[in-house]
Amino acid sequence: MIYFKLPFNEGLYAVEETTDKNAVNFHSYNSLNQINFNGNILKVEFANWKEVSITNKSLANDTTGFTAETKEEYCSTLEQVIEVIKENDLPKLVYSRRKIFTDFHTIDYKASFDNLCKTYPNAFRYLFNDGQNAWMGAFSEVLGKFNKATHEFETMALAGTLPTSEEWTEKEIEEQKPVSTYIQNILKNYSDQVQQSETYDHVSGNIKHLRTDFKTTVKPSDLDRLIQDLHPTPAVCGIPKDFCNENIRKYEKFPREFYAGYIKVETEESILYFVNLRCARLYKDTVHVFVGGGITAQSNPEKEWIETELKSEAILKNLVVS
Repeated sequence: MIYFKLPFNEGLYAVEETTDKNAVNFHSYNSLNQINFNGNILKVEFANWKEVSITNKSLANDTTGFTAETKEEYCSTLEQVIEVIKENDLPKLVYSRRKIFTDFHTIDYKASFDNLCKTYPNAFRYLFNDGQNAWMGAFSEVLGKFNKATHEFETMALAGTLPTSEEWTEKEIEEQKPVSTYIQNILKNYSDQVQQSETYDHVSGNIKHLRTDFKTTVKPSDLDRLIQDLHPTPAVCGIPKDFCNENIRKYEKFPREFYAGYIKVETEESILYFVNLRCARLYKDTVHVFVGGGITAQSNPEKEWIETELKSEAILKNLVVS
């Protein structure tokens, strides 16, 4: 089963898996794995949703044997990552970790999902369980939006993170610039005319990011190749892509799985692609919350730890636990 809400849309949707029609596909970060919900997208009536029960009791046990990084381990590894960035003059490299939550007896995931939907109205919000994998998330970065009628394609550069009350520093501004340049250069391979907005604040719950929007027109036959070129963006990987991916595999303690991958949603009018960032893998006895940050030569490990703690609250603060 899957339930989801589109950005700025409080309609609740599910997929009736009775046909092989494209509906919702989850792609892993390394693009090697996919979870598909094929069929007709249906609107879920409120009365029917009220009758639904989803708790951790219906999920699989956590057999991974993973233990989360301590703050000391995280900061120590980050010092090594910063050295790699300096030695190779990298604009940024994205480093992530898992926060593993076990302090509960029961989690009401339906109520938790409702909380997540209220907290992040501008995000793509989802909850799914395919029998083997259960995930929940809410994030508002659009990897791509394609209009089937006009062939208009939209995307965004989203990078840099601060609490909403703080002012931007050179670190965040310098982190966001190469993301915009990277996207602009890729889009130029598919179109002669690419519109780019000014950079502005994108607020997501208790934190904000720097955002730049792009708009162009692409051929439908180029769409899959364009998405593959864009993913993973520097916002979830770094620059250059191949070198950063190699170091992500070397230094990160855990596989990313579907964290920082992307979600494809196909409707009658559009094909939408969302980055899967503020998310967690759900088990009967644990919740694995995935969090990361863009690391630059100016990064401070202590501040980066605090940033990931803030990001983990997107999921943890919305859980209904007993």
